[in-house]
Amino acid sequence: MALIVQKYGGTSVGSVERIQAVAQRVYKTVKAGNSLVVVVSAMGKTTDGLVKLANEISPNPNRREMDMLLSTGEQVTIALLSMALQELGQPAISMTGAQVGIVTEAEHSRARILHIETTRLTRHINEGKVVVVAGFQGTSSAGEMEITTLGRGGSDTSAVAIAAALRANFCEIYTDVPGILTTDPRLVAEAQLMDAITCNEMLELASLGAKVLHPRAVEIARNYGVPLVVRSSWTDDPGTWVTSAKPQGRSLINLEIARPVDHVEFDTDQAKVALLRVPDKPGVAARLFGEISRQKVDVDLIIQSIHEGNSNDIAFTVTTPILKRAEAVTAAIAPALRSQFNPKFDEAEVMVEHNIAKVSIAGAGMIGRPGVAAKMFATLAAAGVNIQMISTSEVKVSCVVNAAECDRAVSALCTAFEIEAKSKGELLTPNPCTDTINRASFHSSLTPAVRGVALDLNQARLAIRQLPNQPGMAAKLFGLLAQHNISVDMIIQSQRCRVIDGVPRRDIAFTVSQLDGENAKEMLTQVAPELGWGEVVLDSAIAKVSIVGAGMVGQPGVAAKMFEALAEQQINIQMIATSEIKISCVVAQELGVKALQAIHAAFGLAGSEKFVVPA
Repeated sequence: MALIVQKYGGTSVGSVERIQAVAQRVYKTVKAGNSLVVVVSAMGKTTDGLVKLANEISPNPNRREMDMLLSTGEQVTIALLSMALQELGQPAISMTGAQVGIVTEAEHSRARILHIETTRLTRHINEGKVVVVAGFQGTSSAGEMEITTLGRGGSDTSAVAIAAALRANFCEIYTDVPGILTTDPRLVAEAQLMDAITCNEMLELASLGAKVLHPRAVEIARNYGVPLVVRSSWTDDPGTWVTSAKPQGRSLINLEIARPVDHVEFDTDQAKVALLRVPDKPGVAARLFGEISRQKVDVDLIIQSIHEGNSNDIAFTVTTPILKRAEAVTAAIAPALRSQFNPKFDEAEVMVEHNIAKVSIAGAGMIGRPGVAAKMFATLAAAGVNIQMISTSEVKVSCVVNAAECDRAVSALCTAFEIEAKSKGELLTPNPCTDTINRASFHSSLTPAVRGVALDLNQARLAIRQLPNQPGMAAKLFGLLAQHNISVDMIIQSQRCRVIDGVPRRDIAFTVSQLDGENAKEMLTQVAPELGWGEVVLDSAIAKVSIVGAGMVGQPGVAAKMFEALAEQQINIQMIATSEIKISCVVAQELGVKALQAIHAAFGLAGSEKFVVPA
């Protein structure tokens, strides 16, 4: 007998008929000999309707009262589903988040789960009942017993947290698509269904806007080794498994606010190649990295910051043994880039830097916590370590620093994040997840280089011109954003350095949610004179298109293929940022869908079947 947690989203329970269909599925699962907890969302568009009502009363409703209002949506569903199960002769009981023992922070509208009191839940399961739980909600740990909600994707989060607390055999997420697809079927009807995906790949895709799973739910699954499967509510197809590592013995106390960083990693076998003043035109990155891939040069980080005038800088890191080959390829192509795209340009300059190191912090717990990256930057600043390059993903922040400062940087980060340091030169606490990157294994495996393509149309880009290039500036900048609870996604520091009034300065650009764009610009503009920054520029008309795949490690041509797909459609790349398993490009917002479709086709991800998402 298995203990299973099932979660059904709003479309799956959007009508009486659909609730009855869910009840039939649940009944069938129980009759197969399983114990079941069912987590449900509010019916259909109920939550949207409640928000609309609140806005008709108040343009800025109190967050506590909003939690009180929105939590009622799920209570309707749990009662109706419990009744439907009882009509089938299946004992069932409905429970709110408070009744089931979900204890959260006292943070209205975006609370994180602290722990789950499972005694009452377990008793009902042992009595043979199906427990139907209201997702998206809990109650604060304070004596007031305030109702709290978990924010967007809260029902996913509730379900996986309950599965972790009960040590369930697995958690099924039922939705309106047949599993996890290579991209949004609303944008590419021929999106292909995946049989399985690793937890880190899913974290990246979920964080990039793939709506099938919320990042917080995947984070919990990864941290506690909960096997996840995403299935359709309308069919009996097997769906897609999200594979997790063996549990690490984490405490279930402070479930969502435990240590955000699990690992500190470093690599001293790195060198940086930068190509300065290349034309800001479609096709430049494709030409450069196409030639690099033809020469079998495997690059690690790639960054392209915002343009300056009509030109841009592209920088990448390689391992030391192949530096000379990388430098030769870049030097050979630089004049061609100038003459092909604009013969009036100054010659593109190649800049090579030896003796650098990449230092990274990694952990699924950093998702949605703006203070984690800021703490890393502040720690490096306090240690007197200057940051030369920054690359970010939802589960990792990497900084390129001087190799001579690597030991000091690693030691400071281990102390700050309370991680035990190991001997010099050893990778600190390698990632235990099943998708730990092993370069040798990918060469012989059949793992596709790219598993999925994601599009995010809800970001805005902020750029700060002429930021002083000295330790502590990134810490001040991102510390301020963290204090205002503004989460940052991509962070890119330009390679071009200008000396103004005797101070070396660089531009830095980063992306935030569109909802935070104006507030961030206003706040940063106010402090710019005091901190010696230049102009703060906001652009809300951007799109971020990304590819994700653990199989891209050790395959030099992946980035080039992505850039070539965009160039063929005359789509200019405004920014580039990478991690080991992700490449993201910022393009003009109106070209976002076109960019996604071009990249999806370039990697041959389309299947033979067309998926139609139910209304």
